[in-house]
Amino acid sequence: MDHHSDMAIYVKVVTAGGFSAAARELKMTHSAISKRMSRLEERLKTQLIIRTTRGMTLTEAGEQYWREAKQIVERIEGLENFIVGSSGTPHGQLRVSASNAFGRQQIVPAVVDFVKLHPAVEVDLTLTDRLVDLKEERVDVAIRSGILKDSGLIARKLVPNERILCASPAYLAQHALPREPSDLANHLCLKLNFPSEFDEWEFLGTQNKKIKISGSFVCNSVEALHMACLAGLGIARLPEFLLGGDLASGRLISLLDEVRPSTGSNIYAVRPAGHIVPAKSRAFIDFLLARFTPRPPWSIEQG
Repeated sequence: MDHHSDMAIYVKVVTAGGFSAAARELKMTHSAISKRMSRLEERLKTQLIIRTTRGMTLTEAGEQYWREAKQIVERIEGLENFIVGSSGTPHGQLRVSASNAFGRQQIVPAVVDFVKLHPAVEVDLTLTDRLVDLKEERVDVAIRSGILKDSGLIARKLVPNERILCASPAYLAQHALPREPSDLANHLCLKLNFPSEFDEWEFLGTQNKKIKISGSFVCNSVEALHMACLAGLGIARLPEFLLGGDLASGRLISLLDEVRPSTGSNIYAVRPAGHIVPAKSRAFIDFLLARFTPRPPWSIEQG
């Protein structure tokens, strides 16, 4: 939609949280934004925004106008994106969200290659482990793992999100090879320093039996656990995508494979539900599907 229409500017002011933030995003001056909002209020013959030295608040009419206008602006933008994208040439800003670990290891390289293929697309990538609200934060495509419950999203499965128990040769040279899950009680195990299902180490035949693990190093980053494992600090249970060529090269050794269950978790590319899909979003999701299926990049070195 024309971002310089009064309605679209008002929606941007409220969404951005103020005149200055909206001015930066729309590449307009603060005074121009203020004049357009005054003009809108004059036309509607009602006050929408109460301005104070501490910021702004919406009147009751302003709140109602924002809720309705936001939906109208989104529908018009979606329609315009569809019409423009019908030419089959992806272009414009593509906002993508991904988790830190998978994002740095796999999505950043994918984005680099995607932009080379589609130079008219400007990718705005955010790496965060926070659950992003796609509609509220205007994200076009998000990469998520686990079981998806939001019916307002359309998901395409990219790859299974399996986890592998592993250790470095240096660690195993100093400690006995674990033959069964209960042996892990006598090993240094690497885990996160906050409650997470990632630290629930389950194995076939041990359902409902918690494997007690402990060690000399914990942290809040899966990537840091990977580095510590490579350095020989202990045994880690890591995502398969993070291991890359470590298993193939022998830098890490997989353990207890015969009792390793499938996580049942997958990694998905998700987008907001709707019949109108911008060409840029469709092209990026198709690109990821081709890149990760049927063989993800990290499996190539393993032959």
